Amino acid sequence: MKYDNQLRYAVGIVKQYDGRFPLSVWLKDFFRENKQMGSNDRKTVSHLVYSYYRLGRHSFNTIEERLLAGIAWCSGESSALVDYFKPDKPLVSASGIFPWTGLLSKSIDAEAFGLSFLQQPALFLRIRPGKKKTVIEKLEASGTPYHLISESCIGLANTTKADSILSLNSEVVIQDLSSQKTGEFMQSISPASIWDCCAASGGKSIMAHDLLGDIQLTVSDLRPSIIGNLHERFREAGIKEYSAFIADLSDPAEALSPHKYDLIIADVPCSGSGTWARTPEQLYFFDPAGILHYTTLQQKIVSRIIPALNPGGTLLYITCSVFESENEGMVQFIKDRSGLQLKRMELIKGYYEKADSMFVASFSNYGLSS
Repeated sequence: MKYDNQLRYAVGIVKQYDGRFPLSVWLKDFFRENKQMGSNDRKTVSHLVYSYYRLGRHSFNTIEERLLAGIAWCSGESSALVDYFKPDKPLVSASGIFPWTGLLSKSIDAEAFGLSFLQQPALFLRIRPGKKKTVIEKLEASGTPYHLISESCIGLANTTKADSILSLNSEVVIQDLSSQKTGEFMQSISPASIWDCCAASGGKSIMAHDLLGDIQLTVSDLRPSIIGNLHERFREAGIKEYSAFIADLSDPAEALSPHKYDLIIADVPCSGSGTWARTPEQLYFFDPAGILHYTTLQQKIVSRIIPALNPGGTLLYITCSVFESENEGMVQFIKDRSGLQLKRMELIKGYYEKADSMFVASFSNYGLSS
């Protein structure tokens, strides 16, 4: 009876939810309004709903049928839900989950990528310099299972409450494995000045600070609230010397500082398609016509920021997209319109490692004059 009620709750949620807000936020509001649901009910219903969306664009006759197929594919063998409902495991294909294979970057393994939506990615932490011993001791003292992926990266179960064990931003930074790998593109250069032009919460800036040492750091973002959160995060991270400003880089009329930089990090707004295994509702509600919105926005942003690059400087273009037009297509746009020289580009395939997928390309302005 308990599981039947949970299934009914999940059906009701799917009928109401329209994708306009992140599912995680919507569910929090739903559970707040339905206080009769205990923590186990909330956890199970959330799993049911997320499993529903993990099946992507597959068609089913009823919501109940799809929910049961979701738990058959997305639950562990010892799942109480599977034991109770004993659902059939219908045929599921990568192309049924993610049908837009013709839009993918060419290096993407469409089969592996499509099937990766059936599992929740892991939680990754980047260990800050000098904190490894402390972090390992705290994890072991708490009995938390972990996987030391590198000297500075730890993988944890996605449900781990890392903030109850470790000091976030001071000892570790929550940062996806693929995002951490973009740091390899920074380590080959020695910039004195950096502009993180779409800084968001500042994860790339903190990584640049940790990898490159004493730098003149400037951060900007369109949203005042984001810059406010960034200030707090930098305080926790011990970063005191930096400049910050608010700017809409897609607006050609907005005045920018004449300052120039040795490294510009452009982690641009994008479809986020490389992260949809964490937010499968975005896969379910995705309209491919929206890609044009992002490529147009990306073109406007890079056109504004390239003149701020010092001679000999580096532009680091980053997306968390798997779509060719946002990745290799933008590389061609930058080469054609700016005269920058492509040094290296890579599609970081996180779907093999329970991580996000990201694209990164580095350009030099050799030959450009100030």
